[in-house]
Amino acid sequence: MEREVVLEGVGLHGGAPARAVLRATPGPFRLAQGRGAAATRADLVVASTARATTVESRDGSLRVGTVEHALAALAGLGVQEGLTLHVDGPELPLLDGGASAYCRALATLGLPAGRPPLRVARAATYTVGPSRYGFVPGDAVDVTVEVDLDPRFAREARWQGDPGDFVRRIAPARTFARSIEVEELVRRGLARHVDPESVVVLTPEGALSAGRPFAPDEPARHKLLDLLGDLYLHGGPPLGRVTAERPGHASSARALARALAEGVLTADPAG
Repeated sequence: MEREVVLEGVGLHGGAPARAVLRATPGPFRLAQGRGAAATRADLVVASTARATTVESRDGSLRVGTVEHALAALAGLGVQEGLTLHVDGPELPLLDGGASAYCRALATLGLPAGRPPLRVARAATYTVGPSRYGFVPGDAVDVTVEVDLDPRFAREARWQGDPGDFVRRIAPARTFARSIEVEELVRRGLARHVDPESVVVLTPEGALSAGRPFAPDEPARHKLLDLLGDLYLHGGPPLGRVTAERPGHASSARALARALAEGVLTADPAG
């Protein structure tokens, strides 16, 4: 069994070379950066939600951007412990634009799935700007997102906790951006080295993609992928039903923080 897998690429937003090393290690999941700085999920806080989720340790020893795709892979495969994710660079590499590369790396390491440590304790709904989040208790993971994009694209994507379904259907969903956002990144000299096959560009005329054909529900599935990554950072995805209408990294961080503070999301005694 492999004990280490190395993934190399460039960051989506900064365009700088990035390297992720996934190491099988005892104990809870840890994120590490630089010379030995490491933090568990409990020691990480959301530092920025500008176009992606950036986290930093409470002591300020690490700060890593664009963590949501890697964390989504951990959420989808149910990996709760036994891994250190070491990052060289300011953000994680974009790789395939989704979570498939991370899933393959985790499969190579052979890490077992664990029970979610979080559950929905009571029903609640939170509205954060244009976003709306619902929580309903249940005995299984059930996450749905609804997006508000071009009517030619599917509005909804759902995942009910099956790792195989995550690998087949959710992990391959590529990150997407509107054409005006891509033009702005290019003007700023960013994202110049990103593989065109890893990003879908949404234009007024439709979707532009290289490589694998675009599917009308791919943006919704990627929004679901992003939400799963953000849920993992906060201890999830939880047992119970979570729905998110027009989710974004900023609104998700606020809604999840409130749900935890108010006891809507609580530690699962069996987790």
